[in-house]
Amino acid sequence: MAARGGPKVLAVVLAGGEGKRLMPLTTDRAKPAVPFGGIYRLIDFALSNLANSGYLQMVVLTQYKSHSLDRHVTKTWRMSTMLGNYVAPVPAQQRVGKHWFAGSADAIFQSLNLIHDEKPDYVVVVGADHVYRMDFSDMVAQHVESGASVTVAAIRQPIGLADQFGVIEVSGDDPSRIAQFREKPSDPQPLPDSPGEVLASMGNYVFTAADLVDAVTRDADDEDSKHDMGGDIVPWFVEQARAAVFDFSTSTIPGATDRDRGYWRDVGTLDSYYDAHMDLVSIHPVFNLYNYAWPIMTEAGHFPPAKFVVGASQRDGVAVNSIVSPGCIVSGSTVSDSVLSPNVRTHSFSAVTGSVLLDNVEVGRSAQVNRAIVDKDVVIPEGVSIGVDPELDRRRGFTVTESGITVIGKGTVIER
Repeated sequence: MAARGGPKVLAVVLAGGEGKRLMPLTTDRAKPAVPFGGIYRLIDFALSNLANSGYLQMVVLTQYKSHSLDRHVTKTWRMSTMLGNYVAPVPAQQRVGKHWFAGSADAIFQSLNLIHDEKPDYVVVVGADHVYRMDFSDMVAQHVESGASVTVAAIRQPIGLADQFGVIEVSGDDPSRIAQFREKPSDPQPLPDSPGEVLASMGNYVFTAADLVDAVTRDADDEDSKHDMGGDIVPWFVEQARAAVFDFSTSTIPGATDRDRGYWRDVGTLDSYYDAHMDLVSIHPVFNLYNYAWPIMTEAGHFPPAKFVVGASQRDGVAVNSIVSPGCIVSGSTVSDSVLSPNVRTHSFSAVTGSVLLDNVEVGRSAQVNRAIVDKDVVIPEGVSIGVDPELDRRRGFTVTESGITVIGKGTVIER
């Protein structure tokens, strides 16, 4: 969409991720559709950032197990058609051959009809599975001024973590230009102004539309390419000296606090998914969901308010340092340092500690749930303990992460 007198921008959200490292949460859904933070889906963060930035023409490229993602986007993200705004999920269409997307660049190539139809000046391409706030208009403005073909959003990370990211090395003459893009280097070069840090790619890009079309078309004919935006397209532009970097630390968001300013987390693993939830529940959250100046938008369903009631033996229902979503009933039980998604029920004498419970989970009387992620529609029977004995959880067939988080898949039947 073009602001009055400004360039026309189309936003493309890459939402085809399989999310193997998030299994079993991705057994039945695409990674961007994974619930997060009680009432949200992961994709809501990317779409909210784009909408808050003023970019209201968005296409969402889907592929893997996309039904729940398509349903969420279609039901939730409705724009004013009178103003020409939309959020449109677009499945893999096999427009150029009988094959699915071979990579993120191939996803763009197979969807070039979207760019040809809209005729934007610039294309913002973002991932759909990160938790953060970002004003993309800042990045677009820098891109337009720079004259680059691509601008890559980057976040400062400790140099010791460089082998986990695509690392950007900037030009000595111009720190806004990319001199080299290296994938998970073992010998990273530090930032000139911060010897202990590197710039890691966030997987968000701004392209000059014509240059993007040329690049993915050229890449489609390269049999040696993996057809990846970060692995192939960006390095090609770097070689042509046409790539710039946007330092995420310079992004300013209305309503940001000193504590959550510059927050970004890749929730690509079960441990990082769990840790990101724990960032939400402290008294002064590391990531603040309560920033009404830059809201994270969604549609949470038609649930009644949460309720806390006295249960058996006059035991109070209590939740502390926790997020409790609509429809939840905490009855005669204790919830601490946890996130309860809509319609969760906890019964008398049960305790939920340091856990993430997704929609419709029921915790039976005297049950214990500790450091666990429990997917939708799971009933934890009376007296059963989850996350207390990792070896027992493994024998039950549950996933236990390296850090000891127990994960129970959607609809799992638990025996007493």
